[in-house]
Amino acid sequence: MNNIKLTQKFGLALSIALLTACGKPAQEDASSAEASTEKGAPVAETVSTEGMWMPRQLPEIGDKLKDLGLELDPKTMTDLTKFPMNAVVSLGGCSASFVSPQGLVATNHHCAYGSISYNSTEDNDLLANGFLAKTLEEEVPAAPGSRIYVTVDMNEVTDKINSKLSDDMDGATRFKAIEDAEKALVAECESDPGHRCEVYSYYGGASYYLIKQLAIRDVRLVHAPAASIGKFGGDIDNWMWPRHTGDYSFLRAYVGPDGKPADFSKDNVPYKPKHHLTVATEGPKEGDFVMVAGYPGRTNRYRTAEEVSNNFSWYYPTMQKVLAEWSEVIGSATEDNKDAALKYASLVAGLNNYAKNFTGMMEGYERSDLLQRKQQLEKDLQAWIEANPESQKKYASVIADLKQLIAEEQSTQERDLLLGYMNRSAMLSSAQRLYRLSLEKQKPNIEREPGYQERDMTRFSESMKRIERSFEPSVDQAIWTYFLERYNALPQDQHLESFDNFFDGELSGEALQKKLSAMYEKTGLTDTETRLAWMEKSPEEFRNSDDPFIQLAVATYDDRLAIEQHEKAMAGRFAELRPQYMDLLIAYYNEQGKPVYPDANSSLRLTYGLVKGYTPPAGTIKGPADGNDGKDGFVPFTTLRGIEAKYTGEDPFDAPQAQLDAIKNKEYGRFYDEDLDSVPVNFLSTVDITGGNSGSATMNGKGEFIGLVFDGTYDSINADWDFNDNTRAIHVDVEYMLWVTENVDHADNLLEEMGVAAPEGESPQ
Repeated sequence: MNNIKLTQKFGLALSIALLTACGKPAQEDASSAEASTEKGAPVAETVSTEGMWMPRQLPEIGDKLKDLGLELDPKTMTDLTKFPMNAVVSLGGCSASFVSPQGLVATNHHCAYGSISYNSTEDNDLLANGFLAKTLEEEVPAAPGSRIYVTVDMNEVTDKINSKLSDDMDGATRFKAIEDAEKALVAECESDPGHRCEVYSYYGGASYYLIKQLAIRDVRLVHAPAASIGKFGGDIDNWMWPRHTGDYSFLRAYVGPDGKPADFSKDNVPYKPKHHLTVATEGPKEGDFVMVAGYPGRTNRYRTAEEVSNNFSWYYPTMQKVLAEWSEVIGSATEDNKDAALKYASLVAGLNNYAKNFTGMMEGYERSDLLQRKQQLEKDLQAWIEANPESQKKYASVIADLKQLIAEEQSTQERDLLLGYMNRSAMLSSAQRLYRLSLEKQKPNIEREPGYQERDMTRFSESMKRIERSFEPSVDQAIWTYFLERYNALPQDQHLESFDNFFDGELSGEALQKKLSAMYEKTGLTDTETRLAWMEKSPEEFRNSDDPFIQLAVATYDDRLAIEQHEKAMAGRFAELRPQYMDLLIAYYNEQGKPVYPDANSSLRLTYGLVKGYTPPAGTIKGPADGNDGKDGFVPFTTLRGIEAKYTGEDPFDAPQAQLDAIKNKEYGRFYDEDLDSVPVNFLSTVDITGGNSGSATMNGKGEFIGLVFDGTYDSINADWDFNDNTRAIHVDVEYMLWVTENVDHADNLLEEMGVAAPEGESPQ
């Protein structure tokens, strides 16, 4: 459950999602820069566009939205069953939106990367070549476990959760009470077949909402441009500006003939959404109002000074090193095996993305005064408390108590982090989950751990199937060796005795490799049908197994369970203190007339901003960019000329010949922009986003689809913690999406479906 879910500690859940956005400051032509400054109306003076707002909060900021350019009624946008919110969907880690009445979904290329990779083989590399289904029959199933979630309802359940709590509860009891209350609410909600329900916490657990989503589980890949378009610039350009990346793809939602969610079947039909976004044929101008609706993952803007300091001084440096080395291990292990490289392509892309993200986080933090501002805020809060007897009575010890609990949590962080990565072997992870399932199935369904209830079994089995296209024994062994060596370097008192005993203390060198090789040779878990069969086995059958990975999972279960129970108790204590701290913050800000948005938590949010360039801090841009070193600032648009200028013929600055020919011959067609004297490719805005927003529809004031957000600039990486005047989101312009679709990939069927086909009798050129 989401409110106190046991994710990565330290305030940031490390999900290596397929966030493979791209970018580097490179050579955009000077003429484009000059023209871009003339595009559209003058940009307004600095306007704060901070905030990832719950739909129900939009009327609170409605006047500001209207002043900036919103033409829709903010009050109607609170209804999740109406336009435009009903057209916005989640992919479970990325966002997307319906763009046709036939369930066609637009999202980022990097969000569909796993499905493109899943359908790729050494002989048919869809990542390299792209994919286009000209008919419904040619569309292929997305990767197992793919979902399209349509939010249909959202109700506050704070009172129902709090009624199960009491002040005298210890941490473990509080955690279980909250979890049990959530499971009961979810079970009642999911009595409506075909829906997925979750309880989400806001403001650190000060409020709770039950969110109901239609869970469409037949998802198919429709179209993806070649990676030389969808990932143009690769990891070099990741998080950078100027950008020239066509980061888009199309999926389709299918349901049974009765219109209800169903497993994949040739008899299924395209889902007909209640609402879809109208696709515009013209993107925004400089200074225009834009908004983004999606499912941002996690932000940490209300964390304490101690948490900020720890994340930037310990967690990010540690993780940056781990992720970079992990990626190198995979690279070495797949160097001469293209099929294996394809299997691990999504993981590598995510690792590289996060490694660069963390590097940028640390660099941005060093340039900022974030810690000083956090420390000053806590001083101001304490002074505010002491100035008011009523506040003293309510909040006197909140800050001190929270600091003490944070210090206790951080005392075991190195061990906890590494133990969390000890199951990076797909084989060990499968064995552990399967054994846990056998134990949980001995309980009544409502008493099982989240993830092991009947509602989870379809996704559980799909995760077992998905291993088939993302696993290679030799690569898995290399990854696990890396983490075993890090584990071996821990002080002995931080080891798991049961784990060490299984390996007889041989956790390095030739003896370890001999042991691991024997384990991989003997295990049956490399076979999909075998993994699925173990889902039906009893605990006794696991204990009697001679499979080495299952033996290890059984041997270490008690030690791992003890750590889990301790973490739950800690989470329960945070569930008591964090809401008190947030209540203090909200009271303080409300007295100053400031509305407070909650941290992102993977639920539906709307953010807004203006199309606007920026001037990066001096010395932060590496290499030439538009012939400027960062002193003169960046304009908010790039064009096709930049693709031609960056092209090298080598990955990641390769491009399809058809695209290069069209650019060379200035075949701009109906998407020509006179101000730019070209076709716009990417643009910047002041929209407030984070991971999970990838694939979110960018809309104009009318709610029309004008592009997809896919990244932020290098100076915006710290947006998870801090929003400032230089925070910028990067979007792919709808005009570039349509230009490529029409002129390079010739996907006329999709253009017609989206209602943007060239007028009859008019040549696209």
